[in-house]
Amino acid sequence: MSFVADYTLAEAERIGAAIGAALKPGDVVLLSGDLGAGKTTLARAMLKQRGLAGEAPSPTFAIVQPYAPPEVDLPIAHVDLYRIEDADGLIELGLDDYLYDGVLLIEWPDRLGTQGWSGALDLTISGSGDARVLTAGVPAAWKARWPL
Repeated sequence: MSFVADYTLAEAERIGAAIGAALKPGDVVLLSGDLGAGKTTLARAMLKQRGLAGEAPSPTFAIVQPYAPPEVDLPIAHVDLYRIEDADGLIELGLDDYLYDGVLLIEWPDRLGTQGWSGALDLTISGSGDARVLTAGVPAAWKARWPL
């Protein structure tokens, strides 16, 4: 199923919160878009919805920013692959380990190469200024709980 919605930057938190409320262990959310498109904004809204009270730093330099209870209500790894140049190095990150009882939020999923997860929620953000377009590839596992 595909979903497309126009929104403003002011509405991004509401959209991220709605998606965040639907997250469950084992989920992978892929966030694609140009620099400054709003990937981190959506991820932060998802984290906030899951209980994060403080500011979520961008994982650009850390690559993986983990969150665990009681900080959030389920383990979540916010991943930024922008600086990854070779998909072979991804094994060292241990991303699959997060899926036993948690969630992966992955920015720049194109850096995964052929590695990936079937059933991932694929979100692409486009637009500029205050106007954005969210295009979602909603997999079967999400159809009954897709919040938008």
